[in-house]
Amino acid sequence: MSINADTDSPGILKHQTGNVKHQMKGAATTFRNEHDPFDFMRFLYEGAVAGATAGVVVESVLYPIDTIKTRLQAVHGGGKIILRGLYSGLAGNLVGVLPASAIFVGVYEPTKQMLLKSFPESLSALAYLTAGAVGGVASSIVRVPTEGFGSFLLRDLPFDAVQFCIYEQLRIGYKLAARRDLNDPETAMIGAFAGAITGAITTPLDVIKTRLMVQGSAKQYEGILHCVGTIVREEGTSSLFKGIGPRVLWIGIGGSIFFGVLERTKKLLSNSGPIHPSPDSLKQD
Repeated sequence: MSINADTDSPGILKHQTGNVKHQMKGAATTFRNEHDPFDFMRFLYEGAVAGATAGVVVESVLYPIDTIKTRLQAVHGGGKIILRGLYSGLAGNLVGVLPASAIFVGVYEPTKQMLLKSFPESLSALAYLTAGAVGGVASSIVRVPTEGFGSFLLRDLPFDAVQFCIYEQLRIGYKLAARRDLNDPETAMIGAFAGAITGAITTPLDVIKTRLMVQGSAKQYEGILHCVGTIVREEGTSSLFKGIGPRVLWIGIGGSIFFGVLERTKKLLSNSGPIHPSPDSLKQD
């Protein structure tokens, strides 16, 4: 900031500096003031509905890419993948995705708000990470029976916690830089970045999980560590990142759609009014 001797004074400069600090603090705590801090049921309701909607939309749109990615990771050596039946199993997946997404976001939203109020601002990232882990554990009621506890702990739980943490931090940073609320395309863009980054760094976990799942009764791998050692020894370390291209593409686009739909649905629900009477309205009646 430049200081003009004709128009600026120490008092004005101090006032402007205070405004900047206030804006930074406001951006860092933006999610704390979106709703009544005691309205737990509203956070739960809006999160559950928005999560279910976003989960179903993104699963339906990107299911074929996920199928190709899984088949690519399961192929050994120079084998070819089959491109038929890319939507096979979608209906069964939606049966699990809808309640799992509803539970995850429904638990994540109120947990996030409570943790943000309890943690200092310097630990906001930990609040998001913890809320993501709590939401993941809650959604395990649905996901573990369909995916297995080992697969859930190995890939899904850390992925969800990290992705939501990265998304929230990117969103805060963008709002701080723009000094305004995000529009839908910007939310989708940040969701894409969060998904792509998380997808890339968790690819080895996905490869290991896929190999353990598809080995069947052959039991080629005795466990996680044996699987990692066998892949590195027989196929090279680069094989742990096999399928990273389709995975990053899939999760990047998925993050764009998921978070875009999630935030838009939350806004629509928020604008629809309270889901239960407030104490003031009851007094008036």
